[in-house]
This record gives sequence, C-alpha cells and structure tokens, in this order.
Amino acid sequence: MEQVIAALAVALGASFTSGINLYATVFVLGTMSRYSSFDLPGNLMVLESHWVMWPALTLYIVEFFADKFPAVDSTWDSIQTFIRIPAGVAIAATALGDVPLEFQIFAGLVGGTLATVAHGTKATTRLVAHTTGTSPVVSPVASVVEDVAVIGTTVLVAANPLVALLVVFVMLIGCIYVLRCFWRVARGVFRGLARLFRGPNDPQPTPA
Repeated sequence: MEQVIAALAVALGASFTSGINLYATVFVLGTMSRYSSFDLPGNLMVLESHWVMWPALTLYIVEFFADKFPAVDSTWDSIQTFIRIPAGVAIAATALGDVPLEFQIFAGLVGGTLATVAHGTKATTRLVAHTTGTSPVVSPVASVVEDVAVIGTTVLVAANPLVALLVVFVMLIGCIYVLRCFWRVARGVFRGLARLFRGPNDPQPTPA
C-alpha cells in the first residue's frame, strides 16, 4: 500500500509541478533518487541519469533568468506549452510501472490535466502581469515563489507522499480558482467590448 501511495504521489505531484517548472522537477527527482535513499517508482529511474539531470539543471537556469524578463517570459511560456504538458503525461504514465495499458493511459490523462492546469495558471498570471504593467514587480516575485513551491513539493513527495498529495490537491484548487477569476474578468471585458462596438442604437440581443 505504501508503494502505491508513493507512486501516486510521484505521478500526480511531479505531473503538477512539471506544469510550473518541468526542469526543476526533473532535476530534483533525479538528484534525490541518485544521492539519497529515495527510489523513483516505475521506469522513472531514468531521471537519475547524468544525461537527464544536468541538461535539466542547465535548462532550469535558463528558465530562471528567462522568467525575469516580460518579453522573454511570454515567449518561453508559449514554447513550454508543448513541453510541460506532454512531460506531465509521460511522468504520470511512467511512474506507475508495469501496469495494464489502460491504467497507464488513464494516468497519462490525469497527469496531462494537472500539468495543463498548472501551466495555464502560470502563463495566464504572467500574461495579466505583463498587460497591466505590474510585470517588473510581479514576475520576479512569482518566479521565486513558483520555484520554492516546485522544489518544496517535489522534496515532499519523497519525504511524505500523503502530505504531498494533500498539498498538490490544495494547489490544484487554488489554480482552478485563479483561472475561474481570470475567466470572469475576461468575459466581462469581452462583453464590454461587444457593447462598445455594437453601439447604443443597435438592438439588444434577446436573452436566451
């Protein structure tokens, strides 16, 4: 039972944090597996390879500085959409080890969803900061907070899988709430623009 919980913690926790910072997640998991008593589940042992760890560390350093510059940050997040989410799928599916294919597919779908929510929240928050002019203050602070959250959660996966699952659940709820707030604001803006372009003399649409 403990092994199942540990595998789920890695599958779900690492998938979620990979949506925020994939390279920090991979490097921390690989380092813990290689230099501590923590054993990665399933086929994730590959993360402790030097061919995975050190490129991940290099890319983490690149991302650390890219996050601090608004123009670079938005471009970086756009590119990472095609990297973080598939990585979340792969991590979740691989962490379960030798299980029937349908379980691996289900795990991949859940992992991809978690990575998508985390990545979407990060990218949307940064985009709002860029467009409102608060990016010079928000982006560096948010970057550091994200890194601390990712590294702390990843370490917690090894130290206490149950607590890690709880933390991931709380962060997931927080991300959904933030995205919902942004959606409501965006919907209000779109409605305002629609009324502006429609003009005061145009007939109002009939409520559905």
